[in-house]
Amino acid sequence: MEPSEREEAARERVPRIDPYGFERPEDFDYAAYEEFFSTYLVILTRRAIKWSKLLKGSSSVQKSMRVKRYIRKGVPLEHRARVWMGVSGAQAQMERNPGYYHQLLQGERNNTLEEAIRTDMNRTFPDNVKFRRSADPCLQKTLYNVLLAYGHHNQGVGYCQGMNFIAGYLILITKNEEESFWLLDALVGRILPDYYSPEMLGLKTDQEVLGELVRTKLPAVAALMDGHGVLWTLVVSRWFICLFVDILPVETVLRIWDCLFNEGSKIIFRVALTLIKQHQAFILEATSFADICEKFKEITKGSFVTECHTFMQKIFSEPGSLSMTTITRLRESCRAKLLVQG
Repeated sequence: MEPSEREEAARERVPRIDPYGFERPEDFDYAAYEEFFSTYLVILTRRAIKWSKLLKGSSSVQKSMRVKRYIRKGVPLEHRARVWMGVSGAQAQMERNPGYYHQLLQGERNNTLEEAIRTDMNRTFPDNVKFRRSADPCLQKTLYNVLLAYGHHNQGVGYCQGMNFIAGYLILITKNEEESFWLLDALVGRILPDYYSPEMLGLKTDQEVLGELVRTKLPAVAALMDGHGVLWTLVVSRWFICLFVDILPVETVLRIWDCLFNEGSKIIFRVALTLIKQHQAFILEATSFADICEKFKEITKGSFVTECHTFMQKIFSEPGSLSMTTITRLRESCRAKLLVQG
């Protein structure tokens, strides 16, 4: 069969809308995806049997070495919400605060907060059929509620662009407003250090930490960035703010989040370093400022990131050792530098 015929046949077999409601882009490689997914489906089936045995009879998922190993190999979609809720501490918080979420929604009006959230509603996943106004039910209302409740709950953060994408993904997985709220609280309040506060100091710090890690592990890339005066914030800020949503394929993002909820923010560095290391030769071909920015967009596309199972194996081998002690130390020094500059 000719490549064009194979692509056409795959296009007929692979749905145009993925299981999460996203329309596949115009340039989507149906043949490559079908080839990958046929092998991945076998892995998913095997994982689903193991997870069903592990979860049988237990009401919540607790962190353990076995759970960590299982999570790194992938959580089946039907167990994902339960696993995220358990390992992130969101389940415990929700149980400790019955009725709290609904109280937040009935709280005092805050016009500034409401307006900021409303402005972003139509910008959130225009390529997802479930978030369109014509959808029934339309997830925009659910998304609005989760973000509004969070803005009331954490007034130091309120609402920040980027949170809409994260909350949107949580809603697609949990299909539950209150669980999405508590998972957002786990991410913004505990797992990600100070990413969404008005000064975004934690976010700026972590971008600088990535720069330092690249300097140590991939010095040629760091030298190229320095040579052309490209700041890390220009090429990776959306990776951090949106936790790879709308940057990497959905299935890959969800696999990253499986580990993020269980192991914390160092997973983001593992993903970023793997993307850069895997494409180091390609990045080093850049000869200008604009060229570097373009190459950083390119490295988040293609088969390497689509094949989520191999990709996840790589993030735990490619960057080498990356301890929380190292990250904490780098965070302290980068934060101190930023405060001096600020």
